Amino acid sequence: MNAPTLTDKNLLAGLSVYLRPGVLIVLLLGFSSGLPLALSGETLRVWMADRGVDLGTIGLLTLAGLPYTLKFLWAPVVDAWDVPYLSRRLGRRRGWLVGSQLLLMGTIVFLGTRDPLSAPLMVGLAALFVAFVSATQDIVIDAFRIQSLPADEQAAGMASYVAAYRVGMLASGAGVIGFSAWLESRGLGKEAIWPIAYAVAALLVLVGLAATLMAREPASSASGDTSAETAAVRAEPLRRFFDTAKGAFVEFFRRDAALAILVFVVLFKLCDALAGAMTAPFVLSLGYTKAEYATIVKGVGLAALLVGGFAGGAVARALSLHTSLWIAAIVQMLSNLVFVWLGTQATNLWSLTVAIVVENFAGAIGTVIFVAYLSALCRNPLHTATQYALLTAFASTGRTLFSSGTGFAAQMLGWPAFFVTTALAALPALALMTWLGKRDHFRVLEAGRNSA
Repeated sequence: MNAPTLTDKNLLAGLSVYLRPGVLIVLLLGFSSGLPLALSGETLRVWMADRGVDLGTIGLLTLAGLPYTLKFLWAPVVDAWDVPYLSRRLGRRRGWLVGSQLLLMGTIVFLGTRDPLSAPLMVGLAALFVAFVSATQDIVIDAFRIQSLPADEQAAGMASYVAAYRVGMLASGAGVIGFSAWLESRGLGKEAIWPIAYAVAALLVLVGLAATLMAREPASSASGDTSAETAAVRAEPLRRFFDTAKGAFVEFFRRDAALAILVFVVLFKLCDALAGAMTAPFVLSLGYTKAEYATIVKGVGLAALLVGGFAGGAVARALSLHTSLWIAAIVQMLSNLVFVWLGTQATNLWSLTVAIVVENFAGAIGTVIFVAYLSALCRNPLHTATQYALLTAFASTGRTLFSSGTGFAAQMLGWPAFFVTTALAALPALALMTWLGKRDHFRVLEAGRNSA
């Protein structure tokens, strides 16, 4: 059978997929997922600084983001347990979605009504709880997306999710901060504006709640009232939790080349993560100002991210998974070299714009296609949430662990050699992808996607 080709017809079909009901549902859920991140992070720090909280306390609030890193620890709960009443009425995934969204709205309002001056500890705990509930919602949305969308809609669903996620972040970041400034200009005091701003942000979660109620429960999702679940299992929730966690890990590691797959997951986005960690320091070292860099990143840079995400979704749908991964890997690798070019140019906004657009566009293509691959690895409906949370934890290793030494590498190598080295960091992933391809790893995944 001939491999699919990227024709005009394929591209048109790849773009029209974004208008399908299931993909639009995921888009709305992405907006709801992106909202809480800034509320327990950037926006919260602005609020505390606005109220005169000391910098030491503000810095400690970064710990509130830990649930996003550790969410794989309780992901088996989402696979194993039902939400009382809601799961019986809506199904397991939708029951968890509604439960987490309602709880998220409540925790955001609770956080907004705390006083950072008189009760900073309570603010920190409330922010931690918002992040915990938000991370739980992310777990459920990932599982819902993988189980509800057919194979040919997975990449488009993720592209829509990423785009809406960033819009949600903007709404809860710059949007909430701007709204608080407007309230203050109307004569309200600082102690009054932030509770109102956070309450409005909580109401925006209704977008995701409406999407959940309009959606259908995935057919492959086991609900709380299925006959396969015995009364004995229901009576032992802890046993069910540990059995689910064990089953998720055992099922994955019994696969052919399981360890090589995990290494590939770590390596695929490594070159992108290494370059991204030093992009801002490099740009500033060339003589650009923080304002110039921020304006381009949040303007045309954001646009390039969104367009690249949708382009990645179209490519992943038009071509095979293996071919799409090759395109993504090579595009990511070559895009790092744009910073070598930038270093040879005179300081001007046009050159910086080109570099940021190329890097963001390529990175977004890589992210969407890579997530389509991760989704294909998690097709077992009994373990979707657990396995996907575990894989994304491994995938974040390049962004956290390996990127921690990039500053020392840049100092030792110099900027041109550093970015060439980050591009070469893609070679191990390319070699491993070749090896996995020879073992028919991608062909098996493609067959599984097509039969799903």
